[in-house]
Amino acid sequence: MKVIIAPDSFKGSLSAIEVANAMSKGIQKAYSQAELHLLPVADGGEGTMETLVAATNGMTKRIEVVGPLGDCVQGAYGILGDNETCVIEVASASGLALVPEDKLNPLKATTYGTGQLIKAALNDGYTSFIIALGGSATNDGGAGMLQALGARLLNKAGKDISYGGGELADIATIDLKNFDPRIKKSEVLIASDVQNPLVGLNGASHVFGPQKGATLEIVKILDKNMLHWANQIEKVAGVSLHNFPGAGAAGGIGGAFLAFFPAKIERGIDVVLKYVNFDSYLEGADLVITGEGQVDSQTASGKTPLGVAQAAKQKNVPTIILAGSVGEGVDLLYEYGIVSVTSIINSPMTLQEAMVTAAQLVEKSTEQVIRSYFYPMLMGGKIPIQALK
Repeated sequence: MKVIIAPDSFKGSLSAIEVANAMSKGIQKAYSQAELHLLPVADGGEGTMETLVAATNGMTKRIEVVGPLGDCVQGAYGILGDNETCVIEVASASGLALVPEDKLNPLKATTYGTGQLIKAALNDGYTSFIIALGGSATNDGGAGMLQALGARLLNKAGKDISYGGGELADIATIDLKNFDPRIKKSEVLIASDVQNPLVGLNGASHVFGPQKGATLEIVKILDKNMLHWANQIEKVAGVSLHNFPGAGAAGGIGGAFLAFFPAKIERGIDVVLKYVNFDSYLEGADLVITGEGQVDSQTASGKTPLGVAQAAKQKNVPTIILAGSVGEGVDLLYEYGIVSVTSIINSPMTLQEAMVTAAQLVEKSTEQVIRSYFYPMLMGGKIPIQALK
């Protein structure tokens, strides 16, 4: 019996690697002779760098950068095993996890530190980039990142604007004279599962602003400012990002990459699956197990479990999803080769209790799923009767 274990992280609780290890223990309890392949994955959000570095036997370099609210934080970028490709998570320098919940402020939060990570990698000689966009605390349209790379964003008085989405309305000039020339010679692949445009009711500010601390009134200000930013970009770069799919990712930094970098966007999970050589493991596989913290109708928009299942279906390998929470709309997933979606919660408990015991819950749920799924094969003699303990 060959099983591929390919989960994402359970956000705030377990990394993808920890989830994969817990699933492995559960399978071994049910069937110790199983051939297991642990391939923890991500969809372009937090954990993407760690996953790709681990999968390719790469390494991580840490440097001090400007955090979302202007303080110093420890950022990092990964170097893949080919020693040519650099992977950067926006969340590493500009992420939600770096800001206490009561301090979140998208009017002030900046992507400057992300630009510093890119510059550090360029200084180290890297010109091939994978940029993972998920988990940002920012809504500055990538303005801070551009500033860190030499662009000057000037107000009507000819002075540089300060940090944050609240400053975008003051931009009168985008001066690219000192914008790092090495960027034009680079290759940039954007890993993101977000298709939102830059502005409007489906744009960066309205959809993602509230989770970054924006009230309804602040959301309106941010969206108005982002519209001005999009207009200024169009004047300089000749690219209309207003309704461009993906431009609104990570508070609009996706748009900055599209306008000022030689960049292309791909679905995050597809990028990761390619780098972990997922397809090669599917040959002869009996089952794929994946999962993440929350599975619902949004999963069908390109989250990790869907991408894994779509790839597995191409090789006629069924997929089972384990989730911390199962919401509405999961029926949509059954069209993609997914056999079942199962919550790991096995008794009434608080969210905090579930997060603390997540590893044990994943392990136990995986064991039960394996016993149930392979019981017909056991009865048909395809698995020796003594195999399932």
